[in-house]
Amino acid sequence: MLDQLLHLDENWFRLINGQWHHPFWDVVLPWWRDKKTWIPLYLLLAFFSIYRFKQNGIYLLLALIISVGVADTASSQWLKKSVQRERPCHNAILEKDIRILTGCSPSYSFTSSHAANHFAIAVFLFFTVGRVWRWLRWPLIAWAASIAYAQVYVGAHYPLDVIGGAVLGAFIGWGIAQLYLKWIPHNFKTT
Repeated sequence: MLDQLLHLDENWFRLINGQWHHPFWDVVLPWWRDKKTWIPLYLLLAFFSIYRFKQNGIYLLLALIISVGVADTASSQWLKKSVQRERPCHNAILEKDIRILTGCSPSYSFTSSHAANHFAIAVFLFFTVGRVWRWLRWPLIAWAASIAYAQVYVGAHYPLDVIGGAVLGAFIGWGIAQLYLKWIPHNFKTT
């Protein structure tokens, strides 16, 4: 059963990385999945949170940082080292088919830390600021999903790596959001 699942995962990888490509996405998606691309957004979020929510904005940012820290640690330090799944770029069977657009990391593949971290951010914000600005909820999830998809497109991860990372990050983001909302129940007052 596991062998069948891994074979299916490789087939999905071949579709996303090898067949479903376009020159436009070959330029955009390596940039899109780069964590440095999002630094201006993170800084804007920090400024806006503090400006809009004052001290509660600082608590929001601290909880968000904790969400990402827990997701990143769980993915890169615990799961990757426990599972030890090789990345697609280290798979000799895929070597002739793979399109590597961002380089080949020496770290393990399962789970995708990019997916875990961005889903932790998206789901945390979904359940916190999404309570006030409901229109933000699904664009946040789409943003995280697009970054996860880009990880497969550029050849960095298998689809199950990003699905596992997304589930992990979503669970952590949800959990930290629940704790945050319990401890700071009036967290979105601006006065």
